[in-house]
Order: sequence, then C-alpha cells, then structure tokens
Amino acid sequence: MGAMRLAVLDVGSNTVHLLVVDAHRGARPLPASSYKSDLHLAEHLSDDGNIDDAGADALVSAIKSSLTVAEGQGTEDMMAFATSALREAPNGPGLLERVHRETGVDLEVLTGRDEARLTFLAVRRWFGWSAGRLLVLDIGGGSLEIALGIDEEPALTESLPLGAGRLTRDRLPGDPPTKDDVKALRKYIRTELGRILRPFRAGGAPDHAVATSKTFRQLARITGSPPSSEGLMVARTLSAADLDVWVPRLAEMSTAQRAQLPGVSPARAPQLLAGALVAQATMDLFGLETLTICPWALREGIILRRLDWIEGS
Repeated sequence: MGAMRLAVLDVGSNTVHLLVVDAHRGARPLPASSYKSDLHLAEHLSDDGNIDDAGADALVSAIKSSLTVAEGQGTEDMMAFATSALREAPNGPGLLERVHRETGVDLEVLTGRDEARLTFLAVRRWFGWSAGRLLVLDIGGGSLEIALGIDEEPALTESLPLGAGRLTRDRLPGDPPTKDDVKALRKYIRTELGRILRPFRAGGAPDHAVATSKTFRQLARITGSPPSSEGLMVARTLSAADLDVWVPRLAEMSTAQRAQLPGVSPARAPQLLAGALVAQATMDLFGLETLTICPWALREGIILRRLDWIEGS
C-alpha cells in the first residue's frame, strides 16, 4: 500500500471534528489538517431525549462544512462515526437518514464499548508493548470509557454515562454550582464507578495508566503540563494530588473564570468541573496516583483499524 490520505469525521457530543491524515503501511499516520465545529448536541436535547430541530440543522451544516474541507484536502477515503449523543437519542436513526440524504455521509454509530476498544488500540500503538498492562480512561461529552488489557484488544471495557457535558447539564445547573450539587454529583459519580470496579480490580494492577480526551488534556494543562504548542511528543501527566488541589478551586469559579485558565476554551469551560470530578473519583477508586496523557485517542484508533483492514485485504 502506498501513501494515502484518509479523513475521519467524528460527531461527538461537543464537536464535529474532521481529522485528515497521510498514512501508509508501517508508518505513523501524520496529521495533514484538522477542522472543528462546536456543536454541543447535548444542549439540543428535548425533555424526551430527542435532538431538537436546531441541533439537527447544526449537525447537517457542520458535516457539510467538514466535507468541503475534506474535498479540498484531496482525501481518498472518509470514515464517519458518531458517539453517545446520537447513540442515545430516540430520533437518532431518523437523523442519520437525514444526514445521509442531505450530505451522502453514512455515519457509523459506535457503542461505548466500541469507543473504549478503539481508543485502547490507539493508546497501545502509541506506547507500544513495553507499556505492559494498560488502563485507558477517556472522558467524553456524554460518557466515560474505561479499558484494561495487555494486548491490542482490551480484556475489559466499560462505558458509563459520566460524560462532562451530560453531568453538567443534568446535575450542575448553577454558575458556579451550589456546594450541595457538587457534593451530590461527587457521590453519584462514585456510585456509578463502584458498580463496575470489581472486574477491573480482578484484572490486575495496570503497569501504565493513561488518559485521553480534551477534558484530561485541559486538566493536565491547568495543573502545569506543557501547552499543546510544544508538540505531541512532550510528556504530559496528571496527578491525583494536583487534582485534589484544583477541584475545590474549580467548584468556586464561574464559567467565565474557568475560561481564563490556560488551555481552557470558552466552549469547554462550563464542563470542566464535572470532568474534574469524574477524573478525581476515577483516579481515587482505581488507586491511581498519576495518569499519562496520550495524544492519540478514538479518531486515531479508527484510522489504525482502517489501515489494518486495508493491509489485510
């Protein structure tokens, strides 16, 4: 297989993200361009869980814009997928049909376990076999994915409704939220995590605990990790001790104050506290002192799976 230009279109709860990469056998996929549209589908949910008309219109518009960018980049193949927001909406299937009808794009709807498996593959390829048993955590807008294993395919995967956007919308209405709401959310997160802990504990202690996702990257940044401008190869970590200092601070800040923190965008600022609470509880219950931040995640996992499939065919 010679070099080919692949595009991945990721319809998440927060953004529509197009990643274009140049890839060929045995080489690291190299990003050619990246294009993002803020969407916040979670904010377009009606009381019955359906995505409203404004959200549907915004989704179709964002996909059309992404397609224009992909065509301009000369992509040969595009993989398009959607995660929890579309997965859970009762009108999701109808919206998928509309997307196909108006844009020609077939969105593959991933399950939470699919997300966990593909993210795990990307992390394994990034760190290699010497990383041993990997525990991989990913906080999205709608869900938290967890995977554990020693191979390229994780032995254990879990997906919980603990996304930063979902929790902010459903459980942290104030700006800043009340202490009672923060306390109640902390308890809810720990209860949800408590349900799935046993098999992970039985699966053996990880040699390497890794976090992916914008939420973890922002938390690492505000606790002192280097900015993204220093490149992918710079080591970035998040410590439980730093989180314990920062969570009370974030709880007292307004959204506008959080948006002033290094690396925190105004679009993501409202969700940062909920994301921090999930990160803190997960690290505590899994007994993790430090997480290593991995720059590769679900989109790269999709690309790697596609390259494996092309090479095997």
